[in-house]
Amino acid sequence: MKRTALILLILMLGNTIFSQKMITRTGLVTFEASMPSFEEIAAKNNTASCILDKGTSDFVALVLIKGFQFKSPLMEEHFNENYMESSIYPKATFKGKVLNFDSKKLTTTKSVYDLEGDLTIHGVSTKIKTKINLNLASGKVVATSSFDVKPQDYKIEIPNLVKDKIAKNITINFNFSLVDQ
Repeated sequence: MKRTALILLILMLGNTIFSQKMITRTGLVTFEASMPSFEEIAAKNNTASCILDKGTSDFVALVLIKGFQFKSPLMEEHFNENYMESSIYPKATFKGKVLNFDSKKLTTTKSVYDLEGDLTIHGVSTKIKTKINLNLASGKVVATSSFDVKPQDYKIEIPNLVKDKIAKNITINFNFSLVDQ
């Protein structure tokens, strides 16, 4: 009995010591789709999840669509029901890699890496290539990035009535503070 408990304890400690994954469940994802001289179309979601595997450089993020908050409740309703159809497509995901990443070289100074992977929104996946900033801050790895997407690439239909009021390229930003798992 003592031997089994000791083996279990060693396995659990080994898993914790050699764990390469960093995680957050309180990441911030924002998007901006405003056009000049029209109403602001922007939202934020501060409940995004992200995992960075320091050993494999895998980078995975998940955002629940209904978690996006707008200034206007009506705009939020239209976003969820008419455009994103969040009851059918409840989440957006990114699965990719940080290229040439070496966690041992991270410092408090931002380092820029290439980030490549598949972004899935509205049930449609597309390849994304962008830059990601990584740095250490208070024992955490901070990951930030910004990139543009086009609604039509994800089969998100914009009615003709409002087509000129929504940007053709929507800017997505994320900020994740990742801690060891």
